[in-house]
Amino acid sequence: MLEIGKTLVGLDLISSNFICNLPVCKGACCVTGDSGAPLEPHEAEKLDEIYPALRLFLLPESVLTIEEQGTSVTDIEGDTVTPLNNGRECAYTVFEDGIARCAIEKAFMEGIISFRKPVSCYLYPVRIKKYRRFDAVNYDRWEICQPATRLGDDLQMPVYRFVKDALSQYYGEEWFSNLENAASNLEITRDSL
Repeated sequence: MLEIGKTLVGLDLISSNFICNLPVCKGACCVTGDSGAPLEPHEAEKLDEIYPALRLFLLPESVLTIEEQGTSVTDIEGDTVTPLNNGRECAYTVFEDGIARCAIEKAFMEGIISFRKPVSCYLYPVRIKKYRRFDAVNYDRWEICQPATRLGDDLQMPVYRFVKDALSQYYGEEWFSNLENAASNLEITRDSL
């Protein structure tokens, strides 16, 4: 692990490759799983605030789900997450050309809202676990993302570079620069052995 500020970063963020391959996976991460996307407390509040603008982008079934359950819910583990439509896809999912996409991000890209999407989605496949004294920053391997790992291997895109914008937004440019320097030093050390 690498220690950067108050984070411990798993080395597989550097040694593993990843690039989302939506034409192949069809956005499976939005429709697979037993819980919605994890939300930070301020994100749950933000979803309440922006929901009226999001309604225009949502499927009718999603509007019913959200109006019945709320813009966020508590899952079986006690975490705040996005609601699911009948235990399937995230209620903020839309389908375009057979690919699951995020309605929140679509509204953001169209300039309707200023919130891009939950950070857990923006950072994926990186997951952050908060502890009292540090954050653990790790690569979350999920079988449905095998097309992304193959494409990442083909194009030699390390996980940390794939999520550069999200990590930089979450921890800051200086933190990401320190991660890049550490990754370069690890590569130099590996190459010299």
